[in-house]
Amino acid sequence: MRKTRWYDYLWIASSVYLALGFFNILFAWLGLICFFTPLLISVTRGSKSYCNQYCGRGQLFALLGGRFGLSRKKAPPRWLRSAWFRYGFLTFFMVMFGVMLYGAYRVFAGAPLREEVTLLWVFTLPWHWAGAGGAGEPWAEQFAFGFYSVMLTSTVLGTVTMALFKPRSWCVYCPMGTMTQGICKMKHGDGIEHEGKSEANSDVA
Repeated sequence: MRKTRWYDYLWIASSVYLALGFFNILFAWLGLICFFTPLLISVTRGSKSYCNQYCGRGQLFALLGGRFGLSRKKAPPRWLRSAWFRYGFLTFFMVMFGVMLYGAYRVFAGAPLREEVTLLWVFTLPWHWAGAGGAGEPWAEQFAFGFYSVMLTSTVLGTVTMALFKPRSWCVYCPMGTMTQGICKMKHGDGIEHEGKSEANSDVA
């Protein structure tokens, strides 16, 4: 039996992150840790160890879909794993990220703050109580609302694919995973280091 390690509990951090943003949107900035850490690891080590071992969201899906049985445990369809879909979704994700940054810049330049969280980039949620109440700069709040929207949307998409397919099917088309894989390919050619491969990939193969 595999020995439990400290990073096996990082799903708690992902859950707490989503909960904290519900009460104060400025906590959304903490999500940047999950944005830059995998990129840093892949650039410096040429490794996808973050995705395979340290991703709290992937652990959360594995827990819900595996231990709690909330997954159909079906292999994700071929189109979901295809390069055109993964890179297309990454492109769309980066465009939406750029729109989010532009919104924060507009507030910095004097535009009014829009205190709203959007789900799936379309549906506005009644999240006004989560504002910082003047504790932060308006542009920082605007960025937080946008970034939390991205994190919440990706969590919902991951939960849906977890339920329909294998627990960690989100990992198949996760934009961060696609980026780190591309970085590792550039560093190693066709050979990519996969630390913890058996743990993370067993739920999506």
